[in-house]
Amino acid sequence: MHPTAGGAMGKLILSINVSLDGFADHTIFASTADDELHDFYSGLLDITDTVLFGRATYQLMEGYWPRAHDDPHATRSTLDFADKYNAIPKIVFSRTLQRVEWNNARLSTKNMVDEVTNLRLRPGRYLSLSGINVSQQFMRLGLIDEYWLVVHPIIAGIGKRLFDGLNEKIDLKLVDTRVFKSGVAVLHYLDRRK
Repeated sequence: MHPTAGGAMGKLILSINVSLDGFADHTIFASTADDELHDFYSGLLDITDTVLFGRATYQLMEGYWPRAHDDPHATRSTLDFADKYNAIPKIVFSRTLQRVEWNNARLSTKNMVDEVTNLRLRPGRYLSLSGINVSQQFMRLGLIDEYWLVVHPIIAGIGKRLFDGLNEKIDLKLVDTRVFKSGVAVLHYLDRRK
């Protein structure tokens, strides 16, 4: 399912878990976060150069993944994902954090769009967005090249919706789908404007 990455310029992708009703709060997906899902995200990390975070998602992820090997319930797939996630370069966009301590992470207080635009000019693979607020900003600017929506068979009812705050239609082309045993469906879209 994962394409062979590379090419003249890095692509900005959004890969995110969402409920059927469009909520993307990480806390609602524990029941469907199984080995198949971790294997999928591990494969996506194999073709990703850098993960981009806002403060809230960075703090959420940094709270678990660097210590995943201490979790007695962690499976081999979870630990394989943790190893890749901990090793990959990370950029955290925040005006309030003073420092970041996760392995291979750096704090950026620069203009987020300028920094990502410069990163995209490098030959490389994917730049992957992580988190709702940062992703919404890039959606509004029309800068996301690909959407990997990981739709869980859950109607959340409350939380933060991924697509709130958009002010125009985004026309997408579905290029691939995959359904896991848990009922999670991965929908891979390209932005038709790119």
